[in-house]
Amino acid sequence: MSLPSTLVEAVRYFSDPDVCLKYVAGLVWPNGIPVCPRCTSRANYYLETRRIWKCKTCGKQFSVRTGTVMADSHVSLDKWLVAIWAIANAKNGISSWELHRAIGVTQKTAWFLLHRVRAAMHNRSLSKLRGEVESDETYIGGLAEKMHEYRRKAKIHGRGGVGKTIVLGLLQRHGEVRAEVVPNTKRRTVQERVRKHVEPGSELFTDQLASYQGLVPDFAHQVINHAERYVDGRVHTNGMENFWSLLKRTIRGTYISVEPFHLTRYLDEQAYRFNTRKGTDAERFQRVVSQVTGRRLTYRELTGNEEAA
Repeated sequence: MSLPSTLVEAVRYFSDPDVCLKYVAGLVWPNGIPVCPRCTSRANYYLETRRIWKCKTCGKQFSVRTGTVMADSHVSLDKWLVAIWAIANAKNGISSWELHRAIGVTQKTAWFLLHRVRAAMHNRSLSKLRGEVESDETYIGGLAEKMHEYRRKAKIHGRGGVGKTIVLGLLQRHGEVRAEVVPNTKRRTVQERVRKHVEPGSELFTDQLASYQGLVPDFAHQVINHAERYVDGRVHTNGMENFWSLLKRTIRGTYISVEPFHLTRYLDEQAYRFNTRKGTDAERFQRVVSQVTGRRLTYRELTGNEEAA
C-alpha cells in the first residue's frame, strides 16, 4: 500500500499498529537500526508481543516513542499520527475541543498532545536569513473593546500595545519566517534579534520604529513610513503583515484565547505551516514526524506547575 496523501488515506493507512510502528521507526532511526537512548548501542532485540526493543548492552527497554514528544503517552500511535496530520495541515489551526472529538481522547489529553506536536514543529535552524529580509513587530492580546469594563481598566493604561505580548518577526522574502516573543521593542532587544537571525550585508526592510536605527552599515536598511504609504517600490513589510494576519486569524478564530506563557509554541505552529506552504500535506506531515526525537515536553514543563505529575 502506497503512503497516504490525504487525511482519509492516512486514517486507513495507520489503522494497523505494525504499520504505524514501522513508519515512525523509519523516521526516528533513518538507517533502520534501533538505537538505545541510554547507551546509543545498536545491539538489541525486538520483543514482538510488546512492540518494544531491549538493549543487549545496558539492558534498557525502549520503544519507538522513547525520547520523543510521544514519550509516556497512553494515546495509541494511530491516533498520534492522524492528529499530527490534522495539526500540520489545518491552515487556521485545530482546537483541543475539535481534536478531542475527532480522535476520541479527552479535551485535556488533546490539549497536551497539541502542545507536544508544536514542540516538534519548532525551527532549530542555525542558518541565517539573507537577501531581502523584512522585520516587523506586532502585539498579541485581547481587544480592548471586547473586554469587560473592569478588565479593561485593570489592563489598559495607555495606547496601542499596552498590556499585550510583543512578537518580533523576520521574513526572508519568498522564503522562511521566524517569530518570537520579546520583552520589549527597545533598540538593544530588536537589534540583537536582527543580528542573530539575519546575515550581514542583507537588505533589511522595516517600518519607522526608532529601534532599528543604527543597523547601517551592517545591513542595507530601508524604511517605509506607514503614516504616508505602505509600499514604496520594493520597500515594504507586506510579507510580515501577511504572516501576522494569518497568525491572528488562527488565534482569534480557532484558539480564541492564548496565554502569553504558551504563545511561543503557537508561533512555532504557525511559522511551521507558513514555511512549508509550498509542500504537500504528506510532506508537511512527514517532516513533523521526523522531528519528534529529542523534543520531549512534560506536562509539568508545559503548565509550569511543580506539583503536576
